[in-house]
Amino acid sequence: MSDEDDLDDIEPDQDDLEKEEDDKEMDEWDDYRKEGEEVSEEWMPTPLTEAMMKEGLSLLCKTGSGLAHAYIKLEAKDRDLTDINLLRSYIHLRYVDISENHLTDLSPLNSLTHLLWLKADGNQLRSARLNELPYLQIASFSYNQITDTEGIFHPRLGSLDLKGNRILQVTGLDPERLTSLHTLELRGNQIESTLGINLPKLKNLFLAQNMIKELKGLENLSNLTTLHLRDNQIETLDGFSKEMKSLQYLNLRSNMIADLGELAKLRDLPKLRALVMLDNPCADETDYRQEALVQIAHLERLDKEFFEDEDRAEAEEIRQRMKEEQEQDQDPDHDMEPYQPPL
Repeated sequence: MSDEDDLDDIEPDQDDLEKEEDDKEMDEWDDYRKEGEEVSEEWMPTPLTEAMMKEGLSLLCKTGSGLAHAYIKLEAKDRDLTDINLLRSYIHLRYVDISENHLTDLSPLNSLTHLLWLKADGNQLRSARLNELPYLQIASFSYNQITDTEGIFHPRLGSLDLKGNRILQVTGLDPERLTSLHTLELRGNQIESTLGINLPKLKNLFLAQNMIKELKGLENLSNLTTLHLRDNQIETLDGFSKEMKSLQYLNLRSNMIADLGELAKLRDLPKLRALVMLDNPCADETDYRQEALVQIAHLERLDKEFFEDEDRAEAEEIRQRMKEEQEQDQDPDHDMEPYQPPL
């Protein structure tokens, strides 16, 4: 195995995309948040030991020189760890799972310059800051106490998971350094603005369960295919542009969009195929589905239902009638009385 071998792409399939629509997932997040608020005890110091390392190490591989062997995978999950300083000497590790502990400091990982995959979920981290790790491709810091997105600049990082933290705004994500990032998970934070996510290579962006009121700074995400914005406070659909030419799936469930006319602002998204608008005020309108298809002719699915051929035919008729009426309104001779010659 080479340090530079790419890990499998982890772009979600449609089933994964629908997971966020399940109420069960929302309940789990609420339970986690309540649990975090209730637990405030001090943990007994528990450092990582050689005995724990012996139990958790696996996957024996050749080292970079090819002249020796070393274990490259460590699972040290749910060990009540407060200290991982011992990892500084295990420089050949490539896969590390230290989730569900009580860690507040990840600096020992700075020595693991061959690291490809890191899972540090469910700790007490306040930051995901690390030195640049040249081969790191997947990193997960979900369900910690992280308050910002600073100090993340690994050039091969493809997937970054920061869901369930306390992030208020996105800062420090440098598109010049995060040149491989295709999936960003920020669900369940306290983010109020989408500014700071100017990452042109991004394909999947998950921003559900935040406090977002309007969309800004996403206009140039030309590779974005999936955008999740469920459970925010969005009232209008400003912020989309024709530059978002790859967007196929848009989830706006449980926002505050009341005016069906807002759907016209999605018309310039050429590849939009699936739109979720359930639990918005506009979804209660009697002509909700019809209006969506009239405004977005290439839409294939609204919420959980696909459009039928007869839906498309009816929508096309309405579009034609609207076009004719518009042309008549623009015709300066329309509705003028015929010229009567003088007697």
